[in-house]
Amino acid sequence: MKKIIITVDGAAASGKEKISRYISKKLKFKHLDSGILYRQLAFIFLKNKIDIKNINEIKNKMMNINKISFRKTKKIRTQEISKIASKIAVYNYVRTYINKLQHSFVKNNKKYKGFVIDGRDIGSVVFKKADLKLYIEVKSEIRAKRRYKQLIDSGEKSIYPQILKDIKLRDNKDKSRKHSPLVVPIDAHIIDNNGTFRNTTKQLNKLIFNIKKR
Repeated sequence: MKKIIITVDGAAASGKEKISRYISKKLKFKHLDSGILYRQLAFIFLKNKIDIKNINEIKNKMMNINKISFRKTKKIRTQEISKIASKIAVYNYVRTYINKLQHSFVKNNKKYKGFVIDGRDIGSVVFKKADLKLYIEVKSEIRAKRRYKQLIDSGEKSIYPQILKDIKLRDNKDKSRKHSPLVVPIDAHIIDNNGTFRNTTKQLNKLIFNIKKR
């Protein structure tokens, strides 16, 4: 039986994870946050003091990695890890590696009928033939406020103006990078996540209704 794929793309702190979890719970699909993979890789590089400006050093380390965890842990949710993840994401070698992990994840998890996968190039590059593609839109100021609250709630010191600056910088990097830039995937449905989550779910429910009937 063909596995159903739903992709959720969007900029940093746009609410992709929350939206993906909502959909996966509704449809009883498996959720995969691709950002976790980049963060886990960033954590490995930080821990092993890898020079992330040196692609050869990155390649040498990656060839000796036996396994990348798909688990979301507190240690990878810091601003430092986020910045490193952003920097290594520009390398095509890294993106190809992460993309293979995602395809392997879908292929090997046979007990699930479908998958909800979120990231920044999932519908445009990784799973181009997805059954449903979503793109989440949120203003940078709103994203910065949400990220600020998230960091404060987790106990990490944070400054809103700096977060807003970092988000705008990340947006520019994601949209202008040479390999797999952040774009609205072809055939993607735009989801406005600027308001309440209740308003967002109303948009989502209309789109996943047909998927639910399969």
